[in-house]
Amino acid sequence: MHDVAARAGVSVKTVSNVVNGYPHIRPSTRDRVEAAIAELGYRMNVTARNLRTRRTGMIALAVPELSLPYFAELADSVIRAAETRGLTVLIEQTSGSRQREIDVLAGRHRDTTDGLIISPLELEPDDLGLFDVDFPLVVLGERIFGAPADHVTMNNVAAARAVTEHLLALGRRRIAVVGAHAGESVGSAALRLQGYTEALEAAGIDVDPALIGEAGLWHRSTGAETMGRLLDSGTEIDAVFALNDAMALGALHALHARDIDVPGQIALVGFDDVDDVRYSVPTITSVSPGREQIAGSAVDLLVARIAERDGDERAPFRRVVPDSSIIGRESTGDVPRRGEERVVSVQHGSTEDFEPLPSS
Repeated sequence: MHDVAARAGVSVKTVSNVVNGYPHIRPSTRDRVEAAIAELGYRMNVTARNLRTRRTGMIALAVPELSLPYFAELADSVIRAAETRGLTVLIEQTSGSRQREIDVLAGRHRDTTDGLIISPLELEPDDLGLFDVDFPLVVLGERIFGAPADHVTMNNVAAARAVTEHLLALGRRRIAVVGAHAGESVGSAALRLQGYTEALEAAGIDVDPALIGEAGLWHRSTGAETMGRLLDSGTEIDAVFALNDAMALGALHALHARDIDVPGQIALVGFDDVDDVRYSVPTITSVSPGREQIAGSAVDLLVARIAERDGDERAPFRRVVPDSSIIGRESTGDVPRRGEERVVSVQHGSTEDFEPLPSS
Protein backbone atom coordinates (compact mmCIF):
# COMPACT_ATOMS: atom_id res chain seq x y z
CA MET A 1 0.00 0.00 0.00
CA HIS A 2 2.96 2.33 0.70
CA ASP A 3 4.33 1.53 -2.77
CA VAL A 4 0.96 2.38 -4.37
CA ALA A 5 0.80 5.65 -2.41
CA ALA A 6 4.30 6.63 -3.53
CA ARG A 7 3.58 5.80 -7.18
CA ALA A 8 0.30 7.77 -7.16
CA GLY A 9 1.65 10.69 -5.12
CA VAL A 10 -1.01 10.35 -2.40
CA SER A 11 -1.16 9.29 1.23
CA VAL A 12 -1.53 5.69 2.39
CA LYS A 13 -4.89 6.69 3.85
CA THR A 14 -6.08 7.80 0.41
CA VAL A 15 -5.06 4.44 -1.07
CA SER A 16 -6.97 2.70 1.73
CA ASN A 17 -10.04 4.81 1.00
CA VAL A 18 -9.92 3.92 -2.70
CA VAL A 19 -9.44 0.21 -2.03
CA ASN A 20 -12.31 0.14 0.47
CA GLY A 21 -14.71 2.01 -1.80
CA TYR A 22 -14.90 5.29 0.12
CA PRO A 23 -17.12 7.50 -2.07
CA HIS A 24 -15.85 11.01 -1.31
CA ILE A 25 -12.66 10.99 -3.38
CA ARG A 26 -11.93 13.22 -6.38
CA PRO A 27 -12.21 11.23 -9.63
CA SER A 28 -8.73 12.34 -10.72
CA THR A 29 -7.23 11.08 -7.46
CA ARG A 30 -9.12 7.79 -7.71
CA ASP A 31 -7.89 7.34 -11.30
CA ARG A 32 -4.24 7.87 -10.23
CA VAL A 33 -4.52 5.38 -7.38
CA GLU A 34 -6.26 2.77 -9.54
CA ALA A 35 -3.60 3.19 -12.24
CA ALA A 36 -0.84 2.69 -9.64
CA ILE A 37 -2.62 -0.40 -8.32
CA ALA A 38 -2.81 -1.85 -11.84
CA GLU A 39 0.86 -1.06 -12.58
CA LEU A 40 2.12 -2.61 -9.36
CA GLY A 41 -0.33 -5.52 -9.28
CA TYR A 42 -1.37 -4.65 -5.73
CA ARG A 43 -3.90 -6.89 -3.97
CA MET A 44 -5.34 -6.14 -0.54
CA ASN A 45 -4.38 -8.60 2.19
CA VAL A 46 -7.92 -9.43 3.23
CA THR A 47 -6.81 -11.70 6.06
CA ALA A 48 -4.73 -8.94 7.62
CA ARG A 49 -7.57 -6.46 7.25
CA ASN A 50 -10.01 -8.87 8.89
CA LEU A 51 -7.62 -9.45 11.80
CA ARG A 52 -7.32 -5.70 12.29
CA THR A 53 -11.05 -4.92 12.08
CA ARG A 54 -12.28 -8.23 13.56
CA ARG A 55 -14.69 -8.44 10.62
CA THR A 56 -14.85 -10.61 7.53
CA GLY A 57 -17.23 -8.54 5.39
CA MET A 58 -19.42 -11.63 5.03
CA ILE A 59 -22.79 -12.48 6.59
CA ALA A 60 -24.71 -15.76 6.54
CA LEU A 61 -28.30 -16.29 5.43
CA ALA A 62 -29.91 -19.60 6.46
CA VAL A 63 -33.17 -20.49 4.68
CA PRO A 64 -35.11 -23.76 4.48
CA GLU A 65 -35.17 -24.42 0.76
CA LEU A 66 -33.92 -22.50 -2.27
CA SER A 67 -36.11 -24.57 -4.61
CA LEU A 68 -39.12 -22.70 -3.19
CA PRO A 69 -39.54 -19.48 -5.20
CA TYR A 70 -40.13 -17.30 -2.15
CA PHE A 71 -36.86 -18.23 -0.46
CA ALA A 72 -34.90 -18.00 -3.72
CA GLU A 73 -36.23 -14.49 -4.31
CA LEU A 74 -35.69 -13.56 -0.65
CA ALA A 75 -32.05 -14.69 -0.90
CA ASP A 76 -31.64 -12.55 -4.03
CA SER A 77 -33.10 -9.54 -2.19
CA VAL A 78 -30.82 -10.08 0.82
CA ILE A 79 -27.77 -10.37 -1.44
CA ARG A 80 -28.61 -7.10 -3.20
CA ALA A 81 -29.31 -5.33 0.12
CA ALA A 82 -26.01 -6.60 1.52
CA GLU A 83 -24.06 -5.51 -1.55
CA THR A 84 -25.13 -1.89 -1.05
CA ARG A 85 -23.55 -2.12 2.41
CA GLY A 86 -20.32 -3.68 1.17
CA LEU A 87 -21.16 -7.18 2.43
CA THR A 88 -21.04 -10.62 0.84
CA VAL A 89 -23.67 -13.24 1.71
CA LEU A 90 -22.99 -16.91 2.44
CA ILE A 91 -26.14 -18.96 1.78
CA GLU A 92 -26.91 -21.92 4.03
CA GLN A 93 -29.78 -24.24 3.05
CA THR A 94 -31.17 -26.03 6.11
CA SER A 95 -33.63 -28.18 4.12
CA GLY A 96 -36.20 -27.84 6.89
CA SER A 97 -34.00 -29.96 9.17
CA ARG A 98 -34.20 -29.21 12.87
CA GLN A 99 -30.64 -30.40 13.44
CA ARG A 100 -29.23 -28.25 10.65
CA GLU A 101 -31.02 -25.22 12.06
CA ILE A 102 -29.51 -25.99 15.47
CA ASP A 103 -26.06 -26.41 13.89
CA VAL A 104 -26.33 -23.02 12.19
CA LEU A 105 -27.31 -21.34 15.48
CA ALA A 106 -24.44 -23.12 17.21
CA GLY A 107 -22.10 -21.01 15.09
CA ARG A 108 -20.94 -23.42 12.41
CA HIS A 109 -19.72 -20.46 10.33
CA ARG A 110 -18.85 -18.27 13.30
CA ASP A 111 -15.22 -17.71 12.22
CA THR A 112 -16.00 -16.83 8.61
CA THR A 113 -18.99 -14.50 8.97
CA ASP A 114 -19.86 -11.38 10.95
CA GLY A 115 -23.46 -12.31 11.69
CA LEU A 116 -26.42 -14.49 10.76
CA ILE A 117 -29.90 -14.02 9.33
CA ILE A 118 -31.95 -17.19 9.83
CA SER A 119 -35.43 -18.25 8.75
CA PRO A 120 -36.20 -21.32 10.90
CA LEU A 121 -38.79 -23.86 9.83
CA GLU A 122 -38.57 -26.57 12.49
CA LEU A 123 -37.54 -24.75 15.66
CA GLU A 124 -40.36 -23.89 18.08
CA PRO A 125 -41.04 -21.58 21.06
CA ASP A 126 -39.50 -24.15 23.43
CA ASP A 127 -36.21 -23.61 21.59
CA LEU A 128 -35.82 -19.93 22.55
CA GLY A 129 -32.61 -20.67 24.46
CA LEU A 130 -30.89 -21.70 21.21
CA PHE A 131 -31.14 -18.11 19.98
CA ASP A 132 -29.14 -16.71 22.90
CA VAL A 133 -25.89 -16.55 20.92
CA ASP A 134 -22.71 -14.49 21.16
CA PHE A 135 -22.80 -13.16 17.58
CA PRO A 136 -25.09 -10.73 15.71
CA LEU A 137 -28.36 -12.47 14.82
CA VAL A 138 -31.61 -11.56 13.04
CA VAL A 139 -34.55 -13.97 12.95
CA LEU A 140 -37.04 -14.13 10.06
CA GLY A 141 -40.46 -15.71 9.86
CA GLU A 142 -43.21 -16.90 12.15
CA ARG A 143 -41.87 -19.97 13.93
CA ILE A 144 -40.20 -18.08 16.77
CA PHE A 145 -41.41 -14.97 18.59
CA GLY A 146 -39.70 -13.43 21.60
CA ALA A 147 -36.20 -14.79 20.94
CA PRO A 148 -33.27 -12.64 22.17
CA ALA A 149 -32.61 -11.32 18.67
CA ASP A 150 -33.99 -8.75 16.26
CA HIS A 151 -36.93 -10.17 14.31
CA VAL A 152 -38.42 -9.42 10.89
CA THR A 153 -41.73 -11.13 10.24
CA MET A 154 -44.82 -10.81 8.00
CA ASN A 155 -48.30 -9.36 8.30
CA ASN A 156 -49.73 -12.89 8.09
CA VAL A 157 -53.02 -12.63 9.96
CA ALA A 158 -54.00 -9.21 8.60
CA ALA A 159 -53.05 -10.13 5.03
CA ALA A 160 -54.92 -13.45 5.11
CA ARG A 161 -57.95 -11.73 6.57
CA ALA A 162 -57.80 -9.10 3.81
CA VAL A 163 -57.52 -11.81 1.11
CA THR A 164 -60.59 -13.59 2.45
CA GLU A 165 -62.52 -10.32 2.75
CA HIS A 166 -61.61 -9.53 -0.86
CA LEU A 167 -62.95 -12.87 -2.07
CA LEU A 168 -66.12 -12.35 -0.05
CA ALA A 169 -66.53 -8.89 -1.60
CA LEU A 170 -66.34 -10.56 -5.02
CA GLY A 171 -69.36 -12.66 -4.06
CA ARG A 172 -67.47 -15.86 -3.23
CA ARG A 173 -68.84 -17.79 -0.26
CA ARG A 174 -67.31 -21.27 -0.52
CA ILE A 175 -63.63 -20.38 -0.07
CA ALA A 176 -61.28 -23.33 0.23
CA VAL A 177 -57.82 -23.22 1.82
CA VAL A 178 -54.88 -25.11 0.33
CA GLY A 179 -51.92 -25.74 2.62
CA ALA A 180 -53.25 -26.02 6.18
CA HIS A 181 -51.16 -27.87 8.78
CA ALA A 182 -53.21 -29.96 11.20
CA GLY A 183 -52.59 -29.08 14.83
CA GLU A 184 -50.16 -26.27 14.09
CA SER A 185 -50.29 -23.40 16.57
CA VAL A 186 -47.23 -21.45 15.38
CA GLY A 187 -45.98 -20.72 11.90
CA SER A 188 -47.26 -19.27 8.65
CA ALA A 189 -50.00 -21.87 8.09
CA ALA A 190 -51.56 -21.29 11.52
CA LEU A 191 -51.43 -17.51 11.23
CA ARG A 192 -52.85 -17.39 7.70
CA LEU A 193 -55.60 -19.82 8.62
CA GLN A 194 -56.38 -17.57 11.60
CA GLY A 195 -56.84 -14.57 9.31
CA TYR A 196 -59.08 -16.61 7.00
CA THR A 197 -61.19 -17.76 9.95
CA GLU A 198 -61.52 -14.25 11.39
CA ALA A 199 -62.78 -12.88 8.06
CA LEU A 200 -65.41 -15.60 7.66
CA GLU A 201 -66.63 -15.22 11.23
CA ALA A 202 -66.85 -11.44 10.86
CA ALA A 203 -69.03 -12.00 7.77
CA GLY A 204 -71.28 -14.40 9.69
CA ILE A 205 -70.10 -17.44 7.72
CA ASP A 206 -69.29 -20.69 9.50
CA VAL A 207 -65.93 -22.28 8.80
CA ASP A 208 -66.55 -25.53 6.93
CA PRO A 209 -63.85 -28.14 7.75
CA ALA A 210 -64.50 -29.72 4.35
CA LEU A 211 -62.99 -26.61 2.75
CA ILE A 212 -59.70 -26.81 4.69
CA GLY A 213 -57.18 -28.68 2.56
CA GLU A 214 -54.14 -29.91 4.45
CA ALA A 215 -50.71 -30.19 2.85
CA GLY A 216 -47.21 -31.02 4.00
CA LEU A 217 -44.36 -29.05 2.50
CA TRP A 218 -45.57 -26.06 0.50
CA HIS A 219 -44.59 -27.14 -3.00
CA ARG A 220 -46.35 -27.04 -6.37
CA SER A 221 -46.92 -30.79 -6.16
CA THR A 222 -48.63 -30.61 -2.76
CA GLY A 223 -50.77 -27.74 -3.98
CA ALA A 224 -51.93 -29.80 -6.96
CA GLU A 225 -52.55 -32.88 -4.81
CA THR A 226 -54.51 -30.96 -2.17
CA MET A 227 -56.58 -29.13 -4.78
CA GLY A 228 -57.33 -32.44 -6.47
CA ARG A 229 -58.55 -33.99 -3.22
CA LEU A 230 -60.81 -31.01 -2.51
CA LEU A 231 -62.34 -31.20 -5.99
CA ASP A 232 -62.72 -34.99 -5.90
CA SER A 233 -64.50 -34.79 -2.53
CA GLY A 234 -67.48 -33.14 -4.19
CA THR A 235 -67.32 -30.16 -1.82
CA GLU A 236 -68.80 -27.02 -3.35
CA ILE A 237 -66.01 -24.49 -3.99
CA ASP A 238 -66.12 -21.09 -5.64
CA ALA A 239 -62.74 -19.70 -4.51
CA VAL A 240 -59.35 -20.97 -3.30
CA PHE A 241 -56.86 -19.32 -0.95
CA ALA A 242 -53.52 -21.11 -1.38
CA LEU A 243 -51.25 -20.29 1.55
CA ASN A 244 -48.26 -19.71 -0.71
CA ASP A 245 -47.71 -19.12 -4.42
CA ALA A 246 -46.03 -22.46 -5.10
CA MET A 247 -49.21 -24.22 -3.98
CA ALA A 248 -51.32 -21.70 -5.90
CA LEU A 249 -49.48 -22.69 -9.08
CA GLY A 250 -50.05 -26.36 -8.26
CA ALA A 251 -53.73 -25.71 -7.54
CA LEU A 252 -54.07 -23.89 -10.86
CA HIS A 253 -52.59 -26.93 -12.62
CA ALA A 254 -55.18 -29.19 -10.95
CA LEU A 255 -58.00 -26.82 -11.92
CA HIS A 256 -56.82 -26.71 -15.53
CA ALA A 257 -56.59 -30.52 -15.62
CA ARG A 258 -60.32 -30.67 -14.78
CA ASP A 259 -61.25 -27.93 -17.27
CA ILE A 260 -62.42 -25.63 -14.48
CA ASP A 261 -62.49 -21.99 -15.51
CA VAL A 262 -60.45 -19.59 -13.37
CA PRO A 263 -61.87 -17.21 -12.25
CA GLY A 264 -65.24 -17.93 -13.88
CA GLN A 265 -66.01 -20.99 -11.75
CA ILE A 266 -63.33 -20.76 -9.07
CA ALA A 267 -61.28 -17.69 -8.12
CA LEU A 268 -57.70 -18.26 -6.93
CA VAL A 269 -55.37 -16.30 -4.63
CA GLY A 270 -51.82 -17.09 -3.51
CA PHE A 271 -49.40 -15.60 -1.01
CA ASP A 272 -45.81 -14.25 -1.48
CA ASP A 273 -46.15 -12.56 -4.90
CA VAL A 274 -43.26 -14.45 -6.47
CA ASP A 275 -42.31 -13.70 -10.05
CA ASP A 276 -43.90 -16.87 -11.46
CA VAL A 277 -47.48 -15.77 -10.72
CA ARG A 278 -47.14 -12.94 -13.24
CA TYR A 279 -46.58 -15.47 -16.02
CA SER A 280 -49.18 -18.14 -15.24
CA VAL A 281 -52.38 -18.44 -17.26
CA PRO A 282 -54.34 -16.76 -15.85
CA THR A 283 -52.01 -14.53 -13.84
CA ILE A 284 -52.53 -15.13 -10.12
CA THR A 285 -53.68 -12.63 -7.52
CA SER A 286 -51.30 -12.78 -4.57
CA VAL A 287 -50.27 -11.17 -1.30
CA SER A 288 -47.07 -9.16 -1.56
CA PRO A 289 -45.54 -9.47 1.93
CA GLY A 290 -42.98 -6.69 1.48
CA ARG A 291 -40.05 -8.93 0.55
CA GLU A 292 -37.68 -6.06 -0.30
CA GLN A 293 -38.42 -4.40 3.04
CA ILE A 294 -37.95 -7.72 4.82
CA ALA A 295 -34.53 -8.16 3.23
CA GLY A 296 -33.44 -4.55 3.72
CA SER A 297 -34.61 -4.42 7.33
CA ALA A 298 -32.90 -7.72 8.16
CA VAL A 299 -29.59 -6.56 6.72
CA ASP A 300 -29.84 -3.13 8.38
CA LEU A 301 -30.59 -4.68 11.77
CA LEU A 302 -27.69 -7.09 11.41
CA VAL A 303 -25.28 -4.34 10.33
CA ALA A 304 -26.28 -2.31 13.39
CA ARG A 305 -25.63 -5.30 15.67
CA ILE A 306 -22.24 -5.88 14.03
CA ALA A 307 -21.32 -2.25 14.68
CA GLU A 308 -22.37 -2.58 18.32
CA ARG A 309 -19.55 -5.03 18.97
CA ASP A 310 -17.10 -2.11 18.94
CA GLY A 311 -18.92 -0.34 21.80
CA ASP A 312 -20.59 -0.94 25.12
CA GLU A 313 -24.12 0.21 24.25
CA ARG A 314 -26.74 -2.31 23.20
CA ALA A 315 -29.96 -1.16 21.55
CA PRO A 316 -33.28 -2.83 22.49
CA PHE A 317 -34.35 -5.76 20.36
CA ARG A 318 -36.55 -4.69 17.45
CA ARG A 319 -39.42 -6.41 15.67
CA VAL A 320 -40.23 -5.21 12.13
CA VAL A 321 -43.48 -6.08 10.33
CA PRO A 322 -43.39 -4.65 6.78
CA ASP A 323 -46.42 -3.34 4.92
CA SER A 324 -48.16 -6.00 2.85
CA SER A 325 -50.61 -5.67 -0.02
CA ILE A 326 -52.91 -7.71 -2.21
CA ILE A 327 -51.95 -7.53 -5.89
CA GLY A 328 -55.07 -8.21 -7.95
CA ARG A 329 -54.66 -10.11 -11.23
CA GLU A 330 -56.69 -12.26 -13.61
CA SER A 331 -57.31 -15.24 -11.31
CA THR A 332 -59.83 -13.20 -9.29
CA GLY A 333 -61.14 -11.09 -12.16
CA ASP A 334 -59.51 -7.96 -10.76
CA VAL A 335 -58.03 -6.90 -14.10
CA PRO A 336 -59.50 -7.16 -17.60
CA ARG A 337 -56.35 -7.98 -19.56
CA ARG A 338 -53.31 -10.21 -19.20
CA GLY A 339 -50.25 -8.44 -17.81
CA GLU A 340 -52.26 -5.89 -15.85
CA GLU A 341 -52.39 -5.79 -12.06
CA ARG A 342 -53.65 -3.48 -9.37
CA VAL A 343 -53.17 -3.00 -5.66
CA VAL A 344 -56.41 -4.17 -4.07
CA SER A 345 -55.58 -3.29 -0.46
CA VAL A 346 -52.66 -2.47 1.81
CA GLN A 347 -52.04 -3.77 5.33
CA HIS A 348 -49.76 -1.47 7.27
CA GLY A 349 -46.86 -2.91 9.22
CA SER A 350 -45.04 -1.73 12.31
CA THR A 351 -41.67 -1.43 14.01
CA GLU A 352 -41.39 -1.83 17.75
CA ASP A 353 -38.98 -2.64 20.56
CA PHE A 354 -39.66 -5.79 22.55
CA GLU A 355 -38.37 -7.71 25.54
CA PRO A 356 -37.33 -11.32 24.84
CA LEU A 357 -39.32 -14.07 26.48
CA PRO A 358 -37.62 -16.22 29.11
CA SER A 359 -36.37 -19.50 27.71
CA SER A 360 -37.60 -22.70 29.29
